[in-house]
Amino acid sequence: MSAPRIKTDMYILGLSAMTHDPAAALIGEQGVIAAIEEGKLTRTRTVEGIPRAAIQFCLERANIDIAAVGYIAIGSRPVRSWERQTLFRARLAALAPASSGYFISKAFGELSRELNNFRLIKELAGDPPDRVLSFEHHQCHAASAFFGSPFDRALIVTLDELGDGRSGSVSMGEGTRIREVKSVAFPNSLAWVYSQVTRLLGFRPHSEEHKTQWLGLAGEPVFLDLFLDALRSAPNAVPHLNAKYFRRSYAGELSFSDEFYRRVGLPVDAQPIADDVTRANIAASLQQACAVILCEWLETTRQKTDSRSLCLAGGLLLNPLLVAAVESDTRFENVFAQPAAGIEGTALGAAYLAWHREGGRPRVGFAGVPYWGPEFSNEAVKSVLDNCKASYKWCDSEEAKIGETVRMLHAGKIVAWYQGAAEFGPRALGNRSLLASPWSPYVKENLNDYVKHRESFRPFALAMPEEDCAEYFDYTPNARYLTTMARAKESGRKLLADLPPGFLLKDHLVRLHAVSSKDNLLFWKLLKRSGENAPAPILVNTSFNLFGEPLVVQPRDAVRSYFCSGADALVAANFLLKKN
Repeated sequence: MSAPRIKTDMYILGLSAMTHDPAAALIGEQGVIAAIEEGKLTRTRTVEGIPRAAIQFCLERANIDIAAVGYIAIGSRPVRSWERQTLFRARLAALAPASSGYFISKAFGELSRELNNFRLIKELAGDPPDRVLSFEHHQCHAASAFFGSPFDRALIVTLDELGDGRSGSVSMGEGTRIREVKSVAFPNSLAWVYSQVTRLLGFRPHSEEHKTQWLGLAGEPVFLDLFLDALRSAPNAVPHLNAKYFRRSYAGELSFSDEFYRRVGLPVDAQPIADDVTRANIAASLQQACAVILCEWLETTRQKTDSRSLCLAGGLLLNPLLVAAVESDTRFENVFAQPAAGIEGTALGAAYLAWHREGGRPRVGFAGVPYWGPEFSNEAVKSVLDNCKASYKWCDSEEAKIGETVRMLHAGKIVAWYQGAAEFGPRALGNRSLLASPWSPYVKENLNDYVKHRESFRPFALAMPEEDCAEYFDYTPNARYLTTMARAKESGRKLLADLPPGFLLKDHLVRLHAVSSKDNLLFWKLLKRSGENAPAPILVNTSFNLFGEPLVVQPRDAVRSYFCSGADALVAANFLLKKN
């Protein structure tokens, strides 16, 4: 066996699976150097293939070329995925021959595209060819969560729809090693059912599951028993689908059986459901069923493994209501929910696995808040503003920039805040944010109707300095990443009672962004200043993007999104733009 090809200044480039939403991440001795999703750079939410723009950004951030990369690690094993999917479909062939044949053929086409992508990556990497590695999808999810956490030992659970032909995994992480102890096979996927219900409710599956989770807060779990029966074989057990509620093909626009529709009192193949009360009740029932099943299973697993800490990743765990349920209804002392829990996070996980398994290197430290995307200087921002013929004001100091912003916020303005490096993952954490004072009249209506163009039932996050949060809220460290929910104390309920409805949610839940001065000093200072003439240092924080687009990344994205939306002002680096 040859010795590891490790250099003192070695870099690892990680890539996610290239079937959809690809991303790239670069790590080195100092930890994570860069990470970004391809769609944010190409300005589309539907992208597949090799993330060339993301790779280029990562290399430019480190000021290296591809030859300086020790290994390129890919978070997918397409042949393994094809084997699992075709085996599953072959077992169904006698029951559903037409759909099984279709999906076996489809899986072969996906395999061909993936293998071609691997070939192109090897050509891009050049010699030696053995520096291109591939890892299991769920192993990469697990690595992104465990090696991105501050824990030295933890139980790791990953759950999604169909990563490399599987729906989840349970692993134990210790030091620099991860050992898988259980696999969750498709179709026993809570995430797959979540997407099916998302379609049933009239939303787009695989992109609008967040709408289903928030709609559930407006409903009652009247169908809880149905979903518990459909999604598990027994209490405390791993998720397991009850076949009588699903079509034998496990495919099609909707895969619910006649029995499912009978139990919910709907005509077969009803889509979308017209009655808003029924839609909300179905969403609430699914959400609570997932929480019950997940928490019972995790608590049982905790007792068996004697684990004090838990790491979570995978698309299902992008659900902050589920993460909050795990934190409150299990007895783990520590829980870490990976901020980039979706497929983009597997790029980071693949890089971590190569770093430890091939290099034998020690851990590179707690990853922290993921400000790993592109960052632009005042000169770069000015060049774009001048090219766009935009009128702007120069703020000659940080103090002046914060002061101008706070005055606009207190005047009821919606401010686009474009500062520092872009966030990796789906959430705006104070660098690519739209900000507003929660005490401004019609703040939610203005944000929903004129800026975000979204449904009124979807809540906004409230950002607050971390040291002030404990006075008003019960919260966990995951509030740093907006991956969980906080619960308002009595003092918090009194404070939020003066705000428009919708910030204080069902069961006193709040979507809280706890901002540490160590994570984001500028945003922390802005929050502190905003609280000097307000009941508390709180601002509404939502993502800075146009409807249907990813988070803004480059200055031109910010300028276009600002002028095409109802935002009143843009603070980009040290430049201030206002609309009359």
